[in-house]
Amino acid sequence: MTRHKLSLGLVGFVSLVLGASAAYAAPPSLFDLPVLKLENLPSGGQSLSLSLQTLILMSALTILPSMLLVTTSFTRIIITLSILRQALGTQQTPPNQVLVGIALFLTLFIMTPTFKEANDAAFQPYSNGQIGIEEAGIRTAAIMKGFMLKQTRQADISMIAELRGDQGYQSAADVPFVVAVPAFLISELRTAFTIGFLLFLPFLVIDIVVSSILMSLGMMMLSPMLVSLPFKLLMFVIVDGWSLTLNSLVESFTRG
Repeated sequence: MTRHKLSLGLVGFVSLVLGASAAYAAPPSLFDLPVLKLENLPSGGQSLSLSLQTLILMSALTILPSMLLVTTSFTRIIITLSILRQALGTQQTPPNQVLVGIALFLTLFIMTPTFKEANDAAFQPYSNGQIGIEEAGIRTAAIMKGFMLKQTRQADISMIAELRGDQGYQSAADVPFVVAVPAFLISELRTAFTIGFLLFLPFLVIDIVVSSILMSLGMMMLSPMLVSLPFKLLMFVIVDGWSLTLNSLVESFTRG
């Protein structure tokens, strides 16, 4: 009797497994998935389907950090702070995480008006269904381009335009986005190194003075960097160097 029940149980289990296998044996066909296509609008024209819009947005998330670096004030701020740390001679103090955090929040502070404009002109209308994703992207790119061109030298725009084969542009609206981004980066690097040079000079003077004094005293074995570090830190604290540096960075964008 026990063997009979065991046999019946085994048969039932095998039947259950075979039934489940049959249910999952045929995966959904690719043609059963949502179609990535263009949809006709009632007012005329075409718009991307929801599936294709989702695919584009998910793909854009992978390049969003890079876009944050190259189209905002982050580049100038992080380079200036790195040069300042090098001038102080404090090695890894403040650590990289602190410098990046300062740069990110200062970038958010500087870019808030631009982000608010993009939200009002592009994101909110897109969320309310008033415009499509293509129009939202065009409006956002135009707003970001406007910010970048305010900080970009005309010479850098002309250089990138020549490399692209363009003869020139009549107005800022005619400058393509692919030209504005590299020109903006070149201008930002130049400005950051200029500010870094001005920050480096007073600390360099302290190093030279300390080295001269140590050599005149015959202390050849004593590291000048070790002796000058307390004086540089003292001077930086007395003049409230962090406030002056961050204030100068913010004003450099405001004046631009």
